[in-house]
Amino acid sequence: MDKKKSGKNDSHYVNNAEFYDALCIWKEGVVEADNSGETRPPVTDYIGGCFIKIAEGLARKACFINYEYKEEMIGDAVENCVLYAHNFDPDKSKNPFAYFTQMVYYAFLRRIQKEKKQMYVKYKVAEKSEDFKNFLRWDDTDPHEKLSLNKMFNLSENDIDKFTKGNKKGGKSGGATLDSVLE
Repeated sequence: MDKKKSGKNDSHYVNNAEFYDALCIWKEGVVEADNSGETRPPVTDYIGGCFIKIAEGLARKACFINYEYKEEMIGDAVENCVLYAHNFDPDKSKNPFAYFTQMVYYAFLRRIQKEKKQMYVKYKVAEKSEDFKNFLRWDDTDPHEKLSLNKMFNLSENDIDKFTKGNKKGGKSGGATLDSVLE
């Protein structure tokens, strides 16, 4: 059944035959410009729109949907498609949708790798800082041992006395600890 007859919205789909025809016409202009030494013609709005539709469609797949930097992935993919669209050879393939989907897929993987490296660097920088040493990591204590607030905040007896009940000036009142006050 034809998409238009079935009532589907064509604004989210790339028609491979029309995409191929548009790329062939654009590619002829690129070859002429390269032969004459002129600058290459820019990618048409239709071709650019197809690149965006392919990238957004692939970004909705289950393996890419939950990344926080999905917009950057799409942007990188569209940029790669525009930069390397002239490499598509209509004589070798009549399926530009598959060609550019592969290009978008690998652009997504490259962005994910870049973001993972960046997150690792951020973690290592934070780990080296003095402030990070004051925080407990999940593996610093025995999970069966009750975590003492005195140990966690590294409080002295003078600091603990400030938190005792009935002692407004911070004097000693029976040696209560912060843990016992908060219980």
